[in-house]
Amino acid sequence: MNKPSAFLSKTEILDAAEQTLRRFGPDKTSVTDVAKLLGVSHGTLYRHFPSKAALREAVTERWLDELILAPLTEIAAAAAAGNALEQLRKYIAKLIELKHHYAEQDSEMFKMYASVTEEASELIDTHIQRIISQMGSVIDKGIQEGTISPIAGTEMIARSLFYATARFHHPSHAYEWHSGSIGQEFEQLWTILARGLAAVTS
Repeated sequence: MNKPSAFLSKTEILDAAEQTLRRFGPDKTSVTDVAKLLGVSHGTLYRHFPSKAALREAVTERWLDELILAPLTEIAAAAAAGNALEQLRKYIAKLIELKHHYAEQDSEMFKMYASVTEEASELIDTHIQRIISQMGSVIDKGIQEGTISPIAGTEMIARSLFYATARFHHPSHAYEWHSGSIGQEFEQLWTILARGLAAVTS
């Protein structure tokens, strides 16, 4: 029995879209497939999302917010004093861990995210900016407590760190993550970065 479109929520549509994307993959999934799962016409979905691309972007945005950004927010909000540099390392390491995990364990959604990265620059730019802002808050705390050197503006430091470590978390580098040495290579890079960030104490 078809569900009245008036009672169809955005969450229900996104849930159905995720199920369909995981089943058929982002390349083969159509709006009609999602509509069939919901028991409505594809025209009903277009009242909520004007195109397949808009639906894909909405699914990706929720996926990034709930599975990537939410765990990072917890680390950024941790209030441990005197350890901002280590907190920053944990933040970036968690970002890397999450990307690697979902590339392996949620491959169809990760594939869609990688595709949207190339197609929806505004969505991805917003996501990146939120990460950089959270990193910046940790850096600012470290500068205030004297454990991180104010070598540049807070946002510039955060942005530089984000892009310096991009090989380990940007989806375009996912093919490299199967290397057995990838974790060690990040720690080696972090050692160099941390030395540059650490405040000099007399």
